Amino acid sequence: MRVIGVVGMPASGKGEFSRIAQETGIPVIVMGDMIRRAVQDAGLIPNDANFGATANRLRAERGMDAIARLCIPEIQKQSTPLVLVDGIRGDTEVALFRKNFPGFTLISIESSFEKRLARIAARARSDDFTTADALHNRDTRELGWGLGNALKEADVHLENEGTLAEFSDAVQHLLLRLRGDS
Repeated sequence: MRVIGVVGMPASGKGEFSRIAQETGIPVIVMGDMIRRAVQDAGLIPNDANFGATANRLRAERGMDAIARLCIPEIQKQSTPLVLVDGIRGDTEVALFRKNFPGFTLISIESSFEKRLARIAARARSDDFTTADALHNRDTRELGWGLGNALKEADVHLENEGTLAEFSDAVQHLLLRLRGDS
């Protein structure tokens, strides 16, 4: 089984990348789902503050690769030739995936601050916000987990500054190449 991972700043397009992959039959393991499950299990309100605090707590208690370790059994349950991990946030997670899945490929989704803020305002998820200060705070929190280092370690860099159709075409082409179909 080949495992690929997606890394990017908040609202860069990781979820869209994953949606496209899923539509082509690639199973997607979302790291954020592990955190959402922990928030739900703790009976907390599903918002950005509780997701961030829970992610910080898990990393403080279990190490910076704690969320990645929760994903490994979910990845191993898959029986397909290609599996996608969405939402990598740090270099220690990348190292763990590279250790456990030879040939692991990391894809960074790159998008400007302005584009990301506009996407957040448009999507209205429960953990979203609409101010530049809030996005700066979230960026800072995630960079503190090693996100900047993970972005630098990417094997493939995919820009997401244009239209959704342009990004979708680029993702589909990349997935075909990673599957070995073209």
